[in-house]
Amino acid sequence: MGATFTHTASPLPPDIRVMNGVAGLLLLAVALAAAAVGVHWLARQPAFSIKSITVEGDVSRNSSASLRANALPRLSGNFLTMNLQQARAAFEAVPWVRHATVRRVWPLHLVVALEEHRPAAYWETKAENADADSEAVVDTRLVNSFGEVFEANLGDVEDEDLPTLAGPAKSSAAMLAMWRQLDPMTHRKLDEGVARLDLSGRGSWKATLEKGAVVELGRGSEAEVVARFGQFIASIPQITARYRSSLVSADLRHESGYAVRLAGVTTVTTAPKGAKKN
Repeated sequence: MGATFTHTASPLPPDIRVMNGVAGLLLLAVALAAAAVGVHWLARQPAFSIKSITVEGDVSRNSSASLRANALPRLSGNFLTMNLQQARAAFEAVPWVRHATVRRVWPLHLVVALEEHRPAAYWETKAENADADSEAVVDTRLVNSFGEVFEANLGDVEDEDLPTLAGPAKSSAAMLAMWRQLDPMTHRKLDEGVARLDLSGRGSWKATLEKGAVVELGRGSEAEVVARFGQFIASIPQITARYRSSLVSADLRHESGYAVRLAGVTTVTTAPKGAKKN
């Protein structure tokens, strides 16, 4: 009678299984590291150097020479290794560039889209405790159409008719919004614009018109100041026409009206020559 024998392999001890698993992971890590080194080496080969850069969008303020001089020295890496965020920052560091986007286009090409600042006003930063009449200006820069302060050569805009905004830091957007409401009103009624707008650290507004008249607007919300100025603008032409004189200054900080000063007009009475003074 034949006997049948079966042999069952005994399971590997737990420590051997762990060693096999660790060995497998090590081999995988070595393979991945070798692959990474190979890719890194390949990516740095001269064959992947950027061949050309195309600039699109706003380029009215910057020439090709200006972009090359200001942006290219800040770029590093090749087509595969270049950090696009750093490349964008390099182009945004160029004068007059507000925003840039950079993308790769095969083969070995970069496309850069630029948005330039559009100047809307000069900007004078005042000290935080300065009042509306203070001459304590920290610096002079420019404000773009979004109300953002930016650095640029002021000589680039010397031929442009830009107003001046002067106020505390971080108030440029609010001041540009206020100027955009007041300026059209003076053009419609007085045939001149607002050449300068001041804001004190305490929130008091002052407008200087193109012909030199200074108007104290006082404090309040944007709507309140605009409404106060609108009432003044609506009536001042009648006053100047009546006295046949030009406006020198006005103070709108009175509750029941406003005070004006007209060229050559005075309300001060002079005693006759030889009369006794009381």
